[in-house]
Amino acid sequence: MDVTNRRELARRALDGYVSGPAAPTLATARGLAKVDNAEAVVLVEGISDQIALETAAVGRGRDLDAERVVIVPIGGAHAIGRFLTRLVPLGTGVRLAGLCDLHEEEIFRRGLVATQVGAPRTRTDMEHLGFYVCADDLEDELIRAVGTAGVEALFDSQGDLGSFRSFQSQPAWRGREPEAQMRRFLGSGSRRKLRYARLLVAAAVGRDALPRPLDALLAAVRPTEGQALDQRHDRQPVAQSTQAGPAARERT
Repeated sequence: MDVTNRRELARRALDGYVSGPAAPTLATARGLAKVDNAEAVVLVEGISDQIALETAAVGRGRDLDAERVVIVPIGGAHAIGRFLTRLVPLGTGVRLAGLCDLHEEEIFRRGLVATQVGAPRTRTDMEHLGFYVCADDLEDELIRAVGTAGVEALFDSQGDLGSFRSFQSQPAWRGREPEAQMRRFLGSGSRRKLRYARLLVAAAVGRDALPRPLDALLAAVRPTEGQALDQRHDRQPVAQSTQAGPAARERT
C-alpha cells in the first residue's frame, strides 16, 4: 500500500476527532461545553477511550448525542478529582460514570472518595457507582477481544503490517508474546493509538465481543424510559466556561 492510501485510511479513522499536540486540551474543552445539558457525563483518561466508547455506542445502535450522554477525556487519571469536584455540584440530575486502566484504578477510587461520590472499597463497588476498569488497559482488552489474527488482519488492511513486522524484529521485542508486541506497537504513536481505538472496537462489535468494561459502562448510562421521553424536548443550556484545567501529562 502506498503512502497516499495509508494517509487517507488514517484520516478516515480519525474523522470527527481532533488530533495533534493541542488535541487533549481541545477534546476536553469540547466535552465540557456540553455537560450543562447532559443527562450523563462519562469521564475517561484520554481521547482513545472516548473514541472507543463512542464507536461502541454506534455499533450498539445508540445515539449518545440524542441521549445527552457526554464523554469527557480528562487528560490522565490524576485529573479525576478535579473533574469530579467540578461536576458533582451539577446534582443528582446528572449521572456520573467513568473508565480507567487497571494501574489507575486506585487513583480513581481515591477521587471518588475525596469528592464524596461514594466510598468504594472494591471494583464491584466502583461499578455500582458507574466507574469501570480495563485490565490491563484499553488496548489489552481490545487485542484479547479481536484476537491476534484479527489484529494482524486490521494492520494489513491499514497498510501497517510491514511496520509491525519490523517492530517485531527489534532486539527488545523479538520473541515476545504477540499480544505484548501489539500493545506496544499500538502505543508507539498517538495517532496510531487513536486510529486503532476506533478500528479495533468496530471489529470487536462485529464479532459480538465488545470488552465488558465498555459494554457495561454504556449499559450503565443508558437512559431510563422516563428520560428517553424527556429527551424529546429541548432544554436550555447553562452558560459555562469551556476552559480545561492544566494537566501534568495529557493522555491520548
